[in-house]
Amino acid sequence: MAVREAWRRFWQPIFHRLPKRLYARSLIIVIAPMLILQSVIALVFMERHWTRVTEMLSDRVSQEIAAIIDLIEAEPGIADMDRIAQIARERFDLQVELLPATPLPNTTSRPFFSLLDTVLTEQIDDNIGLPFWIDTVGQSRFVEIRIALDDAVLRVVTNRNQAYANNSEIFIFWMVGASLVLIAVAVIFLRQQIRPIQQLAAAAESFGKGQPMPAEFRPRGAEEVRRASLAFIQMRNRIERQIEQRTAMLAGVSHDLRTILTRFKLQLALAAEETDTDALERDVADMQTMLEAYLDFARGDSEEAVAPFDLATFFQTMADEARLKGREAVWHIEGDPELIVRPIAFGRMLHNIVANAMRHAERIALSATHTDKTITICIDDDGPGVPKEQYDVIFRPFTRLDDARNLDQSGTGLGLSIARDIARSHGGDIHLDKSRMGGLEVTIRLPL
Repeated sequence: MAVREAWRRFWQPIFHRLPKRLYARSLIIVIAPMLILQSVIALVFMERHWTRVTEMLSDRVSQEIAAIIDLIEAEPGIADMDRIAQIARERFDLQVELLPATPLPNTTSRPFFSLLDTVLTEQIDDNIGLPFWIDTVGQSRFVEIRIALDDAVLRVVTNRNQAYANNSEIFIFWMVGASLVLIAVAVIFLRQQIRPIQQLAAAAESFGKGQPMPAEFRPRGAEEVRRASLAFIQMRNRIERQIEQRTAMLAGVSHDLRTILTRFKLQLALAAEETDTDALERDVADMQTMLEAYLDFARGDSEEAVAPFDLATFFQTMADEARLKGREAVWHIEGDPELIVRPIAFGRMLHNIVANAMRHAERIALSATHTDKTITICIDDDGPGVPKEQYDVIFRPFTRLDDARNLDQSGTGLGLSIARDIARSHGGDIHLDKSRMGGLEVTIRLPL
């Protein structure tokens, strides 16, 4: 258990830093193993190939130097040295000369990793066995070697590539080039595979907002993605059929009930003048109001098409209505006042909330912030407010508060439920909080 907890603590910070999008994670899944494999191959190749080639080249150079030393010791003399230098230059591509017998230079500091120093030193020790000094430090194309003879110092200068495998640029070029080609292929392939998933997500999101399915959406991509797309289309069709059936049923019920209400009104109108019908007329009016509220709640206006909605015009209308009722209403909008929503349902949602604020408050503040991704609408008032423990309760259908703050204008307990259903059908939600004006603050947030 302790090992598992330690493992979780080790990987948790790494997982938090990983990209969140599927496309980026898929690229990591494809590219990371490829880069690790390329790195391992590069390290193994460098260790095996370069070390082996450098050993072979250094061994050949050290043997050539040993042969030159043998010639010098066998035929001493200036004339013979000139001939030996010519042979070394023409046959071995080495520059050699004899220097006076002086102490060898001090060994200079070398890099921590110097394959040429290590291998060439070992080969000279094995093939020559005399005191020597080598200089391979720096970016020079040449390597200088000095070997202490009995009465002189042999100075040898050779090209670096004669003793060291220095074709690393070619190997790195091919490794990086191959990696870039593989990454480009992976990016193109993954983009083609991820696009159907993104289109499916966009179609599901538009359905959640009550918008029509994107015209370019169709099952495509891998078999699993096609099956998910087909399942989504079938699910959407089933839901739309259920909504159509419910709408048709509600239309029939509404027609029958309205017929009965019309008969009630006609009978009341034909009643004798001396008959007191005021109470009956009020009951009929209340019944009609409740019937309309029930039908609005059950219908949900989900079949309404999206269209532009001018929020500034709506706010101004509410401000004018508040002034007629002796209330004070101010409004403010940041960003574009035009929204693409289901206008009738969206207007009903806002009207339910604003009308309730007008009933219970003297001052109302309407504000909206429209960004590229969201629209946030706040309705503040200075009314009696709602207790915090009842914030969730009042969203339930047929729930009514006390007379101090009844959020349902019709008296059916459906006003806020209808508003929240409309907000959620647009992909958003409604939140309540205490207003800075002392009453209730209703915040509507919808994605765009």
